Amino acid sequence: MTGTTIGPIGRAWLKWKSLRLPWRKRFLVGFDLQGNTYWEFRLTTRGTGDAAPNGLGEVERWRRIVQYPRATHLSAVKVGPLWHQWLRYTRRDPPSLEEQRGDVVRQARTKVLAADADARWAAKPRVMDAPPPPPPTLPETTTTPHAQAETTPLRAESRRRRSSKRPEEMTQARADDDAVDDDKDPWKKAKTRGPSEDWQPQAWSPNAKK
Repeated sequence: MTGTTIGPIGRAWLKWKSLRLPWRKRFLVGFDLQGNTYWEFRLTTRGTGDAAPNGLGEVERWRRIVQYPRATHLSAVKVGPLWHQWLRYTRRDPPSLEEQRGDVVRQARTKVLAADADARWAAKPRVMDAPPPPPPTLPETTTTPHAQAETTPLRAESRRRRSSKRPEEMTQARADDDAVDDDKDPWKKAKTRGPSEDWQPQAWSPNAKK
């Protein structure tokens, strides 16, 4: 039952059910775009449904309930946010059909904006998906042909000088180097013996009597 499919008989029936007659315990409040009807009821007919001025609870408060069509399965029942507010007593007056249609348009618009935001977020590059940075490369040492040409004659001259030395000169130079090392080595100087360190006692021989 929707606002566009209600005929004259249905309108008359809804109007009759919405009349707050004193002997009634159940009144029709409104309906939504899915055909669900919303009611206010109480267990007794005592009072007007307003709070008692003395706060003793002498007047029964109206209770609120939703009733869906019999052909609708329980899992298929959908209640809009506006009617949820009314059922939870956070809204005093029931929402009108125009207000419910505007809320449906608002929800559709919100879904479109959320989908666009998700698409923009998915299009952005992620840190986890970024390729790892390449390892740092060491600078290569390159020699120019001019530098190679200068180094080659120097190496050849050094080899020629070493091969031209005579064995006697090399031995003398090595001995001179060892002597210089001995002069500079303090441990070798400490190991040098004095003149009396080589003295050894001799066997005792008595002199012949005169």
